[in-house]
Amino acid sequence: MAYTTINYKATNAEVDGSLKDILEKKIETLEKFVNDSEEVLCEVTFEKLASQQQGSIYTIDVNYSVNGNLFHAKATCDSFEQSIDEVRDQLDKELRRANKKQESLAKRGGRRLKNLLRFGRGD
Repeated sequence: MAYTTINYKATNAEVDGSLKDILEKKIETLEKFVNDSEEVLCEVTFEKLASQQQGSIYTIDVNYSVNGNLFHAKATCDSFEQSIDEVRDQLDKELRRANKKQESLAKRGGRRLKNLLRFGRGD
C-alpha cells in the first residue's frame, strides 16, 4: 500500500482521537486509486464556525495530493462525522474521474499506435 501522510489543523474546534481515527479509515479507502510507489500527502482542516451556534457549522477541508496532482474537497454539515463522509465521497468521485481519464488517454494512444502499424495493409 502507498504510504499516506496526514497533517491535521483545527480552527475554533477540539479534535479528539476518535475523529482522527474515523478520518484515517475513510482516507484508507481511497488508497485503491493510488499505486504503491506513489507518494500521498493529505492535509485536513477542521473548522467550527464561531459566528453560529447551530445548524451547519462544522467544516472539513481536505487537500489530497498524489505525486503532485491535487484533489480538493470541502464539506459543511451538522457534525464532523457527516462532513467526513461527504468529503470522502467527493474525493472518491474526483479520483475515479482522474483514473478514467488516464485510462482513456492510454487506450487512445494505443489505438493510434495500432493504426500506424497497420498502415501498409488494405484496411
